[in-house]
Amino acid sequence: MSAKKKGVYSGKVKKATQMLFYKRHQKPGVKGWELHKVIGADYPKVLDIVSDYLDPLDLQIKTVFEEEKAPEKPTIEELDKARFFASLKSGSVTKDKLMGWRIDDLAGLSITISYIVSNKGQVSRKDAEKLLGEKMPGWKVGLNVDRYIRYGYLFQDDKAMLYLDWRTRAEVDQKALIDMLLNVEKQKAEAAAASQTTEEPQEPPAEDEA
Repeated sequence: MSAKKKGVYSGKVKKATQMLFYKRHQKPGVKGWELHKVIGADYPKVLDIVSDYLDPLDLQIKTVFEEEKAPEKPTIEELDKARFFASLKSGSVTKDKLMGWRIDDLAGLSITISYIVSNKGQVSRKDAEKLLGEKMPGWKVGLNVDRYIRYGYLFQDDKAMLYLDWRTRAEVDQKALIDMLLNVEKQKAEAAAASQTTEEPQEPPAEDEA
């Protein structure tokens, strides 16, 4: 988009940026209908301009639709129901990008997401907490699951079943995560097999017959 066009939209760009970064709800970002109401029906174009400004900062605008599979050419009605928020572009996580999360908390989230994915998208909270209890202190398990739910990574229904929520769909490459964890398990199995082989007693050499 040209500089002249950006100038025309400058006021709307400023407002959209404020709405994206200013946390008004428990969940980050802003719903499409809110942008539509404040900025107008051309808010998708405004977001494109904001995205251009965010790109050099290693940031991008993520769009999460109500359905798990995003529509190829979303209508304005579908965009109005979606959530928009700014996130990091790079996939690497450094210490300054953890935003208060401990490494073991992130590991617990990865395990829980992988467990849900491997069980066709839903597991009971009881089973998830049992699994996490093998990886972290028992007193942290319930607190961590509550935190994953509160931050929008997991959703819990009235039957205490856990599902992946909007933020997981937006931020987590589920296939890459599963592949990584499977690779770790494979390496553990290979290391255990190699250790068992070296520990097996060897038969003494047969004596030559006289």
